[in-house]
Amino acid sequence: MRHLHAEWTKLRTLPSTWWLLAATFALTLALGAAAVSSVTTMVCPSPTDCHEDTVKLSLTGIQLSQATCLVLGVLSMGAEYATGTIRATLTAMPGRWRVLAAKSAVLALLTGVAGALGVLSSLGLARLILPANNFKASTGYPLPTLTDGATLRATAGSVLLLILVTLLGLSLATLLRDTAGSITLGLAILYVVPVLSHLFNSPTWQHRLQRWAPMPAALSIQSTKNLDVLAIGPWPGLGVLAAYAVGLLGVGGMLFKLRDA
Repeated sequence: MRHLHAEWTKLRTLPSTWWLLAATFALTLALGAAAVSSVTTMVCPSPTDCHEDTVKLSLTGIQLSQATCLVLGVLSMGAEYATGTIRATLTAMPGRWRVLAAKSAVLALLTGVAGALGVLSSLGLARLILPANNFKASTGYPLPTLTDGATLRATAGSVLLLILVTLLGLSLATLLRDTAGSITLGLAILYVVPVLSHLFNSPTWQHRLQRWAPMPAALSIQSTKNLDVLAIGPWPGLGVLAAYAVGLLGVGGMLFKLRDA
């Protein structure tokens, strides 16, 4: 409990923590609303011909808010190395694995709350916007509801995705001990690798990147329709991101324990 209290105190006293959590909520909601609003009768004259995954569409904001989660995870460790306060932390709490575990737990909780609020608000707003664009049960598009198993999976999975991205940021900062380098590498993982998957002329390599690169694979958790055409299933796809985040965190933890502060 002492380690958790210490990490909570450090994170809550950083102004950047609250700004990044607020940005996570706002970006998830705003981009999701914009994506849902874009599907109008001008774009798609007949909803029955669109074949839109309205749940996935309403969760589009995750693709932008994941960046703020990454930065949150990086700063939680990178700021301590930048200011030198990591030495005071390790003097007061020499159990380095416990420090890293406590930091991970507090980050996961904060990200989970902000992510859940953003995701649930996005679904709620989609329920208001979609009927106005003629996307309703009578045209083959029931409103998103958590009583539907696929929607619940996409919702919970999106929150878990944000938590894993935050832990990915923490792991990179623990490994590199450099804030700018960690953020740059993290953003490349989130955004550059998915772009590369579309640049390869080889369908085989496109499929491999979409299946094994962390973000293309993890975003499959949001799909509620046409699952048979996905490169990887929803839960296995999220598992790919989890493997990267947890694996790198484990490597970072070992180096954290072996290296001098």
